Amino acid sequence: APEQAARMKKLQEQEKRQKVEFRKRMEQEVSQFIQATGEPRRRFQPMNKIERSILHDVAEVAGLTSFSFGDDEDSRYVMVFKKEFAPSDEELDAYRRGEEWDPALAEERRRLRELAAQQEEAELECGPAPPGPPNDYKDKYRHLIGSDAAKAAARTMEANKTYGCVPVANKRDTRSIEEAMNEIRAKKRLRQAEDE
Repeated sequence: APEQAARMKKLQEQEKRQKVEFRKRMEQEVSQFIQATGEPRRRFQPMNKIERSILHDVAEVAGLTSFSFGDDEDSRYVMVFKKEFAPSDEELDAYRRGEEWDPALAEERRRLRELAAQQEEAELECGPAPPGPPNDYKDKYRHLIGSDAAKAAARTMEANKTYGCVPVANKRDTRSIEEAMNEIRAKKRLRQAEDE
């Protein structure tokens, strides 16, 4: 047990030293990035979660903006941006999708979105479309009903005058309404008497 505790302490000290060395190295790289005038952003190699958090901390202290990109833990990397070249939402979305940022393509997409918005506004100004289906159902079923079969059927149709009336022979319950209501009342009185 004492040997294992000593070994654990040694490993912890070694990890701590590595983190301090990594932080110093990242501070140097970030300071070089700040001094490089023609570089608006810098992409770092994929690193683990602890190293990424150290780099985010260093970037924040230096006054830079930093984001992590990548799908799985092994391929996640950090990009650091200078404040004056802060990324737009479209640029961040492109990096999240794993694409390279192309300002010309983004400008084209923005222009297409504006054009679509203008078309929607123009359609709204014209007023709503007239109510009704966009096409006639008869065109869809013309091969079944023909061209004038529906018109002929519409002329010869007459309303069923007995609609809603059921003949007595078809009824299951042949009692009158009064008889059915009297039976319901009797059952109700019987139930109330049992409850009392």
